[in-house]
Amino acid sequence: MIIQTGMRTDIPAFYSKWLLNRISEGFVLVRNPYNPSQVTRYSLSPDVVDLIAFCTKNPAPMLNSMDALKAYGQYWFVTITPYGKDIEPNVPDAEIVMDDFIKLSDIVGVDCVGWRYDPIIVDDNHSVEWHISEFEHMAKKLAGYTKTCVISFIDIYKKVERNFPQAREVSRKDRITIGKAFISIAEKYGMIIRPCAEGNELAAYGADCSGCMTVKTFETALHERLIVPKRKTNQRNGECACLLGVDIGAYDTCGHLCKYCYANTDATRVMANMRWHDSKSAFLLGGPQPGDVIHEAVQKSWIDRQMRFEL
Repeated sequence: MIIQTGMRTDIPAFYSKWLLNRISEGFVLVRNPYNPSQVTRYSLSPDVVDLIAFCTKNPAPMLNSMDALKAYGQYWFVTITPYGKDIEPNVPDAEIVMDDFIKLSDIVGVDCVGWRYDPIIVDDNHSVEWHISEFEHMAKKLAGYTKTCVISFIDIYKKVERNFPQAREVSRKDRITIGKAFISIAEKYGMIIRPCAEGNELAAYGADCSGCMTVKTFETALHERLIVPKRKTNQRNGECACLLGVDIGAYDTCGHLCKYCYANTDATRVMANMRWHDSKSAFLLGGPQPGDVIHEAVQKSWIDRQMRFEL
């Protein structure tokens, strides 16, 4: 099975010590975000966890502890964008993150790491031409260290509307102009563009619109075939084909405080939750509570162990 760490928060950036403790103890407790008294206990044994998937803006806190992950397959998406502190207040400088991306790629291998340039925001300070120029610079530096670049254009969710009121949807004309330029630049540097939840709009220009975190993504990282149980895939905007697996994070806990974040309600709540974190707890936030109902997850490896012969 797949353990996902990054759809609700950035565990490598802010909770790496906690994750390493969970791996050492062999299990994690996860609250249902919509029914907090319902708790699931997941084993982190490599016998049932085939791969741990990461989404982070800062892999640096994990880089000196990668030996702890050797028993698992891994796939890392690292988001690197050229925005300033006005949009990404606590994200390290892009040049630093790119250097760490290169170190990470050297450790896990080029098939196990992807670059995310998202969300794309077009406004008076971030023009179409600015994005194309910045993307060219970054793609040139990351060439040879990844084969994938995932892009998406900003979605104006309710939380985004509240925390980033000046944000606006990107027009179709600008999406096509940026998409075509990015596809051409990526090809020059040995990458393919994978739009995230953007439909098939860019497929005609050479983008791979099959999804960014698919079964094939994980099979390529593992160099194994997976037999994945039938289940609903993520349906963000009705256009996402990704296999997200089990997420062990928690909402309202990401200290990057990006203005466009859909996983944080507001900075005050995030700061309060981060103070509640205990790296020794089985929960990412706090500990056991009266009324908790804990059930054991049914888990098994998805790797196809059947021997195959090529004729």
